[in-house]
Order: sequence, then C-alpha cells, then structure tokens
Amino acid sequence: MSFIGSEIKKDAVFQKNEGNLLALVKSARTKADIVKLGGGKDAMEKHRKRGKLPARERIEKLIDPGTHFLEVGLFAAYGMYEEYGGAPSSGTVFGIGTIHNRQVVIVANDATVKAGAWFPMTCKKNLRAQEIAIENRLPIVYLVDSAGVFLPLQSEIFPDKEHFGRIFRNNAVMSSLGITQIAAIMGPCVAGGAYLPIMSDEAMIVDKTGSVFLAGSHLVKAAIGEEIENEALGGATVHCEISGVTDHKMKNDEECLKKIRSIIGKLGKKPRVEFDRTPSKPPKFSAKEIYGILPTDRAKPYDMYQILARTLDESELDEYKAGYGKTIITGYARIDGWAVGVVANQRSVVKTSKGEMQVGGVIYSDSADKAARFIMNCNQKLIPLVFFQDVTGFMVGSRAEQGGIIKDGAKMVNAVANSVVPKFTVFVGNSYGAGNYAMCGKAYDPRLIYAWPTAQIAVMGGKQASETLLSIKVQAMEKGGEHISKEKQAQLLKEIQDRYESELDPLFAASRLWVDGIIDPTETRDVISRGIEMATYNPEIPKFNPGVIQT
Repeated sequence: MSFIGSEIKKDAVFQKNEGNLLALVKSARTKADIVKLGGGKDAMEKHRKRGKLPARERIEKLIDPGTHFLEVGLFAAYGMYEEYGGAPSSGTVFGIGTIHNRQVVIVANDATVKAGAWFPMTCKKNLRAQEIAIENRLPIVYLVDSAGVFLPLQSEIFPDKEHFGRIFRNNAVMSSLGITQIAAIMGPCVAGGAYLPIMSDEAMIVDKTGSVFLAGSHLVKAAIGEEIENEALGGATVHCEISGVTDHKMKNDEECLKKIRSIIGKLGKKPRVEFDRTPSKPPKFSAKEIYGILPTDRAKPYDMYQILARTLDESELDEYKAGYGKTIITGYARIDGWAVGVVANQRSVVKTSKGEMQVGGVIYSDSADKAARFIMNCNQKLIPLVFFQDVTGFMVGSRAEQGGIIKDGAKMVNAVANSVVPKFTVFVGNSYGAGNYAMCGKAYDPRLIYAWPTAQIAVMGGKQASETLLSIKVQAMEKGGEHISKEKQAQLLKEIQDRYESELDPLFAASRLWVDGIIDPTETRDVISRGIEMATYNPEIPKFNPGVIQT
C-alpha cells in the first residue's frame, strides 16, 4: 500500500475554507434539530398525554444501549407541502439500528406530524426502508402510529407502481425471501395501511392506544349505518382475543418495545458474506482538516488525494493505473478495517503522460476506461466499491468526440450498472450531468448514498444552466415582440440563478431522497463502515456479468 497525503499548511486560505464548511455543517445540524421536533413541542406534549412515546424515543429504547442509530431520510419532504403546514421528515423516522448486536431496519411513524398521515414522500421513504431491508436481507421493524393516507394528496400516493400498494407487495416479497418483519401497532392503523402490520410475520398491539381496522367508526356509520366506537371496532382486545388478527397484547409502549427486542434476540444466525476486514486503523491525518481543504469557491481545484488521506485507514491507497486517466483516482484501500475499492474524481488540473493538461472534475476517455476496468476488478475480487463524487461531467468538444468519449463513458456506466458488489456513494462537491450516473448516483443502486454540505446535484452547474435558460427565455420574449434591455436581462438572470441555485442545495436533494442524508465529512468513515457491515447480511451476490462493453 502507498502512503498518500501530506501535512496541510493552515494559512489564511485554509482558515477561510474551514470557516465556510464549518458554517455549512452547523447550519445543517441546526435544521436537523428543528426537523427532529416533528410536529412541534405542543404536538409532542399532546402525544405524551395519550400515554405514547415519541417516535425517536421509541427507537432509542428499542436499540442496544450506547449504539448509534444511522438515520436515513431525515430531511425527507424538507420545504415541501408548506401549503398544508409542512411534513417534517415526511412524518416518519427510519434508519438502521443495532438490536442484540444485529443490524435491523427500523421504521416509526411520527404521529405528531398530521397524526402520522402518509404524504407522497412518506411512501417513497418507506419504500426506501424496504429496499434497504431487501438488498441487505435485514430484519425490519415497523412501529405503526398513523391515520393513513393524507387525503388531499391521495392521487399522488395511491394507484401507481411506486405508490402505497408497492409497500404491501414488498411485505409479501420479503416474506418469501425469509426476511423477518415485526410490526407494533402503537396508535391508529387505518384502511389500506392496516395491511402493512398484518402482512408482517408477527404483530403486536398496545392496549387502549393501538387500533387497526379497514374503516374507522365514522366511515362505518356512513357506509353501513352501524354505530360503534373505535376501541370496540378494532382495539387490542378485539384483535388479540376475538379476531386473532394480532399476536401479542401489550399494556404500554415500553412493554411492546421489550417484546420486539426479545423476538429479535432469538432470531437464528444465517450465513453472511465475508468481505475482508482487518483491525481498524485511523488515518494519519485528522478528518477535521477536510474542512480547510475544500475550497470556498467550488470552481477552484483541490487535491482529492488529501481528502482520501483523511478518510482511508492509515492514509494508504494501493493505486490502480496511477499514471493513467488521472482525473479519476482508483485504488484498493481500507475504511474502518474493511477492504474497499475507491473511485474518486480528482479536482486538480493534471498532466497526462503526453504532456496534455486535463481539467479536474471532468471525466476523460482514459479516466472512464480506467474506472470501468477497476470496477470489474473489484467485482472479481469481491471488494465493495466506494465512490467519492466531485464531477462536472464528461469531456465535450470535437477532440473528445473523435476520441470516443461516448463509447468510453458508456463503458464506465455499464460497469457501474452491472456491478454486483455493494456500492456506496459520497457527494463531496459537484455532481453534474452524466457524471452523476457514471460515479454511481441514486439510479445505480448504491446501498447508501450521502452528501456533504458542500454537495450540488444537477444536470449542469448554476452559471451554465442560468445562462442557457436566460437565452431561451429572451428568445421567446423577443419573438413575442417584446424588447429586452440589458437591465431587464440582468434582472431575469438573477431570478433564474436564484431559483436554480436553490435547487442545487443538498437540502433540495435530501428532501426528495436523491440522497439518504447530509453528513459532516468527519462522519464518512462511520457511515461507510456501517453500510458494509449491513451488506454482509446478504450472502447472495450474483455472478458479475459486465454485459457488452466495447473496447
């Protein structure tokens, strides 16, 4: 293994960069703290008065003491549904927790947010939870406390392939795969949502607070004229002693959570895939120095080797084709002891063996070819892949086209798409255009995909996009007979830039689950390590078939 990185001069530029990134981290944490309040303090107090624990407290009591809950989708629906009062974290908390030393997916409705109603993003978030459980063969626990579909938006959640019904389809698929599903009905569970816990392997219900029925008392009266209270219609006594729909009657939340822990603790051990791991060794340089390395101006170059040196065990990288295709770094390394294949965009301007200068962050033909071959090697060697994205796209222009950039780019995309080892993606900076795809964006099934606060995800950069959009708008207005002065053009450009820049914010991506969350760069090692650990639970890795890759 080769030692990479060097001591960093902590000059004025470093300090400026550090201050900028620390401010972004602090802003993300502040927003996260607000989101974690759910429906707010008043709603939380009402929830407690009903004898119920808040969703996050339920999870904290469920997981092993002293362990970390890796939350996924914290910012889901952030800034969305404002006309309905918003839906913090889409009214659902989900992530991966440790129960009796076993990795488990946990999903908990937050009833302080619109009584736990399902918004379109709630559905997408729950599907993501099931996706993680399926691809990693992890047990999944549902802590159900929901009033059902948010009716004003029912057309966006009900009938389509990736809508509400897909969740019950996944329940059935997971059952056939032998994935344990445990449901706890800790509040209302209404209409179609009633199928989720009852299609699980084992269901429990909390007395007096939990209820499950296809139609509540008001709808029953409207439909068939019968007058009945919800408790008598579908409470714990009814379903544990009369209908047999649920399996366990629990007196309160605490007893219910202890029961789930007890069941998980008795699950049999299944074979796991043995990705190579040695004792973890920290990088030789502090991860906190990343704050000062990433430039405030994202157009400026920096050395990705310095980022990797503060992320990889002992700052070591066994580089593959080090002298070729230099705008992508490829090599074997370890993160928290796990063997990984690293694919990272190099943002420095580099010189090829022919003496040509290549712009950092751009994928050239040689870089794409190298990356494709390296990805195939990692699949052959059963080594998980980690992508560090800071990419502005593939090289354009006549020289690149004549050199076959489309062919080489397609080769890399093909290798990523057909890769069968677990993949993990970290957005360090830019993620533009087809570069997002080639570097394992969301469409290419990374097991986990997280962004640093410095990330931007879009078809192209803000400046290029804004100028393109302005040109289109001005042409349309002039065709209509309107004269556009320079002052008017400047005003239009600012309006376009402001809107486009807001969509580049990583919060915009996190709110729509393009990424699983926004993390402090210093948390990267822990997230990747946790991801590889959960991936070991699924030993069924298909044989790698790269498909048709033109040479």
